[in-house]
Amino acid sequence: MFNLNLDKEFFDKRIIVTGASRGLGAMACKALAERGAKLAMLSRSKKEMDNLKKSLKNPQNHLSISVDFLNNSKISIAIKKAKIFLKHVDVVLHIAGGGFGLKDKLIKNQDLKTLLQINIGAAAEINRLVFKSKVYNKNLKLVHVGSIASNEAVGSVGYNVSKSALAAYVRSLGRELYKKNVIVTGILPGGFIAPGNAMERLKNKNIKDYKKFIKMRIPRASMGNVNEVLPMLLFLCSKHSAMMGGCLVPIDAGEGKAYQI
Repeated sequence: MFNLNLDKEFFDKRIIVTGASRGLGAMACKALAERGAKLAMLSRSKKEMDNLKKSLKNPQNHLSISVDFLNNSKISIAIKKAKIFLKHVDVVLHIAGGGFGLKDKLIKNQDLKTLLQINIGAAAEINRLVFKSKVYNKNLKLVHVGSIASNEAVGSVGYNVSKSALAAYVRSLGRELYKKNVIVTGILPGGFIAPGNAMERLKNKNIKDYKKFIKMRIPRASMGNVNEVLPMLLFLCSKHSAMMGGCLVPIDAGEGKAYQI
C-alpha cells in the first residue's frame, strides 16, 4: 500500500547540506533535523551556521563546517570532516550557488569560471569525493537546486550559462549512476521568498521592483514561498524518488515561458 509519509523518512539519515547558513538551505536543515536527520552543514559563514545549529532539534547531532566553495582543496577538507562526523552518507543536498553580482552581458572569462565553479563545479567535486570514498549508503541521493534560468534565460548571461550546465550535469550523471542505485535529481525553482535569500533582499530594498517582478513574471500574481519549495526537495531526498534519476522538477508558479501562452 502506498504511503507518502516524509515525517518518518529521514530518521537517522546522514545528510550533507551545502549553502546551509540562510535561505532555502537553512530552512531545509530545519525541516530535516525536525524529522530526525543527522546533518553536516556546509557554508561560507561559520557564524551563521553555528547560530542555525543552536536552533535545530538535537543540535549535538549536527556539524557546521565553514568552506570556500571556490576552492576545491578546501572542499576536500570539508568533505573529509563531514564523512568522519556522519560515518556514512545517505543524501547530498546541494543548495549553494548564486550570481555573485556578475551581470556583464559580455562576461569576462574569469567571472564565468567563478559562476561555473559555484553553481556546478563545487557540487560536481563534492559528488566525486563522496562517491569515490564509498562511504555512501545504498540508494544514495544526490539532489541539486538549479534554477528556472537553465531553461528560460531569465537571469544574467553568466548565471544562465552556469545553471544550464548544472541541469545538463544532473541529467547526464543521473543516467550514468542509475546502475549503481545512485539517484541524481534536482529542482528548477523560480522566484520565491526565504529568510535572507535574494528575493527577500529585493523586497526589503526595493519594493517597487519586487512588485514589478511579480506583475511581469508570475501569472498567479503572488510570490512563491520557501514552504512551497521544500516539500518537493524533501521528496527528492527520500526513497520515493527512486524512479526520478536524471529528472529536474520545475517549481516556478508558472514563471517559465514554457507555461505561458
